[in-house]
Amino acid sequence: MGCSKYLMAIDAGTGSVRAVIFDTDGNQLAVSAREWEHKEDSRFPGSMNFDWVYNWHLTSSCIKEAIDLSNINPKDIGAISTTCMREGIVLYDKDGNEIWACANVDARSSDEVIELINKSSTLEQDIYKVSGQTFALGALPRILWVKNKLPDIYEKTAAVTMFNDWLIYKLTGVLSTEPSNGSTTGVFDLKGRMWDTSIAEKCGLRTDIFPKVYESSSIVAKVTKEAAAETGLVEGIPVVAGGGDAQLGCIGVGVVSPNQAAVFGGSFWQYEFNTDNVKIDDKCRVRVNCHAIPNLWQYEALAFYPGLIMRWYRDGFCQLEKQKALETGKDAYEYMNEEAVKIPAGSYGMMCTFSDVMNYICWKHAAPTFTNFQINPEKFNRFTFYRAIMENAAMVTKGNMDLVSDVTGVKPSEIIFASGASKSSLWCQIVADVLGLPVHIPKVKEATALGAAILAGIGVGIYDDIQSTAKKIVKIDKTYYPNQENHAIYNNLYANWREVYSAQLALSDKKLTKHMWNAPGV
Repeated sequence: MGCSKYLMAIDAGTGSVRAVIFDTDGNQLAVSAREWEHKEDSRFPGSMNFDWVYNWHLTSSCIKEAIDLSNINPKDIGAISTTCMREGIVLYDKDGNEIWACANVDARSSDEVIELINKSSTLEQDIYKVSGQTFALGALPRILWVKNKLPDIYEKTAAVTMFNDWLIYKLTGVLSTEPSNGSTTGVFDLKGRMWDTSIAEKCGLRTDIFPKVYESSSIVAKVTKEAAAETGLVEGIPVVAGGGDAQLGCIGVGVVSPNQAAVFGGSFWQYEFNTDNVKIDDKCRVRVNCHAIPNLWQYEALAFYPGLIMRWYRDGFCQLEKQKALETGKDAYEYMNEEAVKIPAGSYGMMCTFSDVMNYICWKHAAPTFTNFQINPEKFNRFTFYRAIMENAAMVTKGNMDLVSDVTGVKPSEIIFASGASKSSLWCQIVADVLGLPVHIPKVKEATALGAAILAGIGVGIYDDIQSTAKKIVKIDKTYYPNQENHAIYNNLYANWREVYSAQLALSDKKLTKHMWNAPGV
């Protein structure tokens, strides 16, 4: 493949699918995206079905369009790899036909979580010690739901995969999985980076439905004649095992070595910390996953909804800025940031409660609130509230960083900050000030796709290894350094915020207010 010029990444996200083409220097040449919907089955509240027929049609059209937009000859594509939202699963029958699938946001299996907890008071903790996962996000309750509610489907099930594995299957006809996504099922041995079917057995589930594991960056198979006809690709292009979106996003922003950390600021915020020493948290508070790099793992702590809350606030309270944006072509957030930067660090002591520091074994959130504001429009206007939302997201991130540090005994010396929130210079500075660390903003726009492209290139020998390639390809656009005065203010505010959050959560636990979100079965 030494003459290959291009690499393709296919990214199945929560809200869309995209095909991205890069040259071998990591430059993005073309991207094509299609929104997809995960529709609720009216029979089952909380369900989010995945339409594999229509969504494959969308995927194929993205691949075709990306090739057209790039003006390349598809024969020059050296390899393809895939990535996806984690936790979504697809079930197949013995003939390889898809028979059931759900998206990662599916929440229909609360009864099954309770059923699993009732099997044994220590079952969840025992599974966590092996897999690094609890029932909150894993596949175990969902497969049990199929067993309980759709027994005919369950009996026909011959295999289960994640969505990036499904993409590989559609391209090659080979069922497979890889450790970074496979480990999020909860049926994985973290240290061995292989299925642990005894976990499924303890949960009363089939043990014969788990496909072969390929390490990320290894060739699974090649594009089939049928897939080539559907996508505009060329038969025989190698398809390389990819990984989960968070793990490949880390590769795409250069977080590829032990003790490096990244924060991805999207709808949810993810704190990812690399380690070469798998140490499980005795208190089961933080998620532990296989990295998409052999012999590396990641501690992952999630913050719920910071990006969605910001969007809600913009749409609900910032109509003037939205109107200005329409008139000028600027982003509404730019106008909001211009005013919020005038508010002092700490928002005059006002705090908000949305997401809490992660507690994986008992994951719940207080009712969303703003508190400790005064009836003073000079200080407490809509931009004060806006800044407080930003500060809250950064404080949750600090809590998650401290949590991981408590487990590992290691704190990062710097942070890579990527995704939508990193476009805001104010938010970047707040993160640096709250964490007290330099915050680096990478140039790359499609970090997750770039991570997949790097793995594709490794698989066919275009690149030597992940670490050296990422360091060569990934460029830092800007670095924000902490303002020490602000850092001191935020440290005091953080201590108060933890106390306030605990009190707000107690109110929700007493049913005086409504929890923003609870994990299934909690």
